[in-house]
Amino acid sequence: MIVARVKRHHRLETGESQTVRFEGRDFASPVSMFLSRKDPGKGSGLHLHPYRETWVVQRGEAEFTVGKERIRATAGDIVVAPADVPHRFLNVGSDRLEIICIHPSDTIWQQDL
Repeated sequence: MIVARVKRHHRLETGESQTVRFEGRDFASPVSMFLSRKDPGKGSGLHLHPYRETWVVQRGEAEFTVGKERIRATAGDIVVAPADVPHRFLNVGSDRLEIICIHPSDTIWQQDL
């Protein structure tokens, strides 16, 4: 018997910065992620993981810092950071940034710097 599981979150208000955290282990999934909406000038803090992180930009414009490199990305772009390299993202656009942050692990392991 197949049983699907669903993680639900409340409806987001227009312009509201928010991050929804999905831990795969709670759903028997080998993948975890953040669904993130950030207002202009907002983003993540500098951090690292023991695995690669993949970002999918769905809306807006982001600047990614990966080690000493800075990368600009817009809707439809995919950026990958290597394991154990400090990284972060920032909404550098004038509109809301919507981004998916994919972690190839059933648990999000993050060291904030």
